[in-house]
Amino acid sequence: MSARNRRTNLRAKIRTRDPMQDFDRLPPELRNWLAGAALPWRPGSVQKVFARALARTGDTGRALAQLDAAERKLVARDAAAIWGAEHPAARGTENSVADGSGRG
Repeated sequence: MSARNRRTNLRAKIRTRDPMQDFDRLPPELRNWLAGAALPWRPGSVQKVFARALARTGDTGRALAQLDAAERKLVARDAAAIWGAEHPAARGTENSVADGSGRG
């Protein structure tokens, strides 16, 4: 991994399990979501966030939209810390599900 990919203020976790096996155990909609994710999510983290969102919304599409929103928030926070608040990604408005430009 190059040094530029390690420049982040987000917490890093030490792996204790095989991430590919964890990925393979995810339902297809979460595997598809992870394949297009901007951040290197752990399969367990995605499953936990998705399960909470699904419990709140009762709808897979809305739960996936909440995953998109959570990721945009994390990208915006990290972009602001690394490149400054004026960076376009720091505003957290790119690829909005609400305006139809996001995936989903």
